[in-house]
Amino acid sequence: MTIEKTNRINALLDFYEPLLTEKQTVYIVLYYRDDLSLGEIAENYHVSRQAVYDNIKRTELILEKYERKLHLFQQYQSLNLKLDELKAYVQQYYQTDGELLTLVDQLENMEE
Repeated sequence: MTIEKTNRINALLDFYEPLLTEKQTVYIVLYYRDDLSLGEIAENYHVSRQAVYDNIKRTELILEKYERKLHLFQQYQSLNLKLDELKAYVQQYYQTDGELLTLVDQLENMEE
């Protein structure tokens, strides 16, 4: 499991977790966010390691399917890139415009 994959799955979870079943959510959160091994999850839930693996793999596919259809994570990334460009531009050309700096700051804090 690469750090890029872990980060992507965690980001997709941020957007699509409410669409998953409770069991899907529990297993994938334990595996990706809490960094438990397949064996640890299997032991905690009295199921086979293979059952946990299969559930996690299916859930990964479901998350990717949601992203392909809804593009929420992609849009979030695009908006953040544009916001970074806007902030850099404002800092370069309008650093004394307090009202504009406040508006950009408010825009940046809306995502939280």
